[in-house]
Amino acid sequence: MSASTPITLSIAGSDSGGGAGIQADIKAISATGGYACTAITALTAQNTLGVQAIHAVPPAFIRQQLDSVFSDLDVRAVKVGMLGDVATIRCVAEAVRDYQPPAVIVDPVMVATSGDVLLEPAAVSSLRDELLPLADLITPNLYEAQVLLGQRGAPLPETEAELRVMA
Repeated sequence: MSASTPITLSIAGSDSGGGAGIQADIKAISATGGYACTAITALTAQNTLGVQAIHAVPPAFIRQQLDSVFSDLDVRAVKVGMLGDVATIRCVAEAVRDYQPPAVIVDPVMVATSGDVLLEPAAVSSLRDELLPLADLITPNLYEAQVLLGQRGAPLPETEAELRVMA
């Protein structure tokens, strides 16, 4: 890694199938000329058929990963993915407040492509109230946007209008 290579920290779950999460983030960051570092929030056993198991990483260890990266590397951007629960959301939000990285991107991962739940329903309000206000860019899909807005099943124009207000 050269001194001019931009460093992006991915905070997300690990996808054993390689199609999402930390693995996909590393591929995307590397393909665009960046250097990827990581903090893993969950280990998943998954493949193209679905998610077979999820093992959450304790928030104290997530914080140790974040402290290790931020204390040594010049992180220029943070990309947040799967968080899973309220304690993990609070841990990540606290670290973002403490280290104030120049750019924060939040992909509010709630459900895998297979339909398996990746965010506890009780954690939605914590995500919306504690982490999203710290983000420079939020990348929800339609389902995630509607859940964040409390408008599940709302027509697309209504969801778009509410997202503009939220921004």
